Amino acid sequence: MDALLVSTGVVAVAEIGDKTQLLSLILAARFRRPWPIVLGIFCATILNHFMAGWLGQLVAGFISPEVLRWVIGISFLAIAAWALIPDEMEEGEAVVKPYGAFLATLVAFFLAEMGDKTQVATVALAVKYHPLWQVVLGTTIGMMLANVPAVWLGNWISSRMHYLRMVRFAAAALFAILGLLALFNVGQLT
Repeated sequence: MDALLVSTGVVAVAEIGDKTQLLSLILAARFRRPWPIVLGIFCATILNHFMAGWLGQLVAGFISPEVLRWVIGISFLAIAAWALIPDEMEEGEAVVKPYGAFLATLVAFFLAEMGDKTQVATVALAVKYHPLWQVVLGTTIGMMLANVPAVWLGNWISSRMHYLRMVRFAAAALFAILGLLALFNVGQLT
């Protein structure tokens, strides 16, 4: 259960204020159809995080536990620093084609998540925790915990985005703690 719970918590905190959460707000305002948007986010996240988790576990098979500990620790510290940088949506990023709320969300969310800090975190979590399905399920639950409220409460949340700056600092602190724990070999790499 550690893989599921840690993955859920890490991604839920890291996702708050992220560009994909902003994308959720934009899609909710554009389509005003929350259920297809939520389903699109869910499907895109499962696919994206499964690929990231699979890559993480593949890499873990080629690296010694000592090197792996350092890679994980440094990765989490880098994500902590990255979390301090606010995400911004460029004007052209939110353009949505008229293919429906679900398809537009699926494609836009999948592409926006590529190389994002939550995808990188999923790779790192999959290196450290097993089984893969628990990591992917946990990161997906974390993503949904952060993005579903953004869809349902789009206008209300978007008018109060300045509060999310504090959450970004909390996410950075969480990743820094995880990185330091990995570097100092607290816990096991199983």
